Amino acid sequence: MPLDALLAEIRACRACASELTHEPRPVVRVTGETRLLICGQAPGRRVHESGLPFDDPSGERLRAWMGIDRATFYGHPAIGVAAMAFCYPGTDPGGGDYPPPARCAALWRSRLLAELPKVELTLLVGRHAQAWALGARAGGSMTETVRRWREHLPAFLPLPHPSWRNVAWLKRHPWFEAEVAPYLRERIAEMVGA
Repeated sequence: MPLDALLAEIRACRACASELTHEPRPVVRVTGETRLLICGQAPGRRVHESGLPFDDPSGERLRAWMGIDRATFYGHPAIGVAAMAFCYPGTDPGGGDYPPPARCAALWRSRLLAELPKVELTLLVGRHAQAWALGARAGGSMTETVRRWREHLPAFLPLPHPSWRNVAWLKRHPWFEAEVAPYLRERIAEMVGA
């Protein structure tokens, strides 16, 4: 199936509609030229409203790690975003978002990846994305998986979620911004010709 037709199917998906408290709005941005695939967990509330992935403060932090500006992030055909789940799952009573429903990845993930043959690097943003993509190779925790980032290259680079909730994690683990972020910026520069 051509990528455009598959994306139209994904954007029309309502498989989880009965489980959500809001209208589904699948958010995915990829092209046939995607070389860097950013795989987070699921869109947040602000992304659900705007329709743009990482259109929130976590996106600003992610772009800083990547060493690119907003225009490049959204406009360069080499950069694509396809989370584990394409719809905002809602907010749990504890204040965080619900985890991505597994149904979404089961329905769409392998079909979408098959249409993205130029992907060289997938950023695995957060524990859910890491567990799905790495399986048994994922560590026992997000910290362990990110600490062992070199083991997953060149195809995958595990990252913590760039949410404000992880600011304390970043302070406790300065090696991330000293080692992982520079590597990421170098790989991105190669892909976007910066």
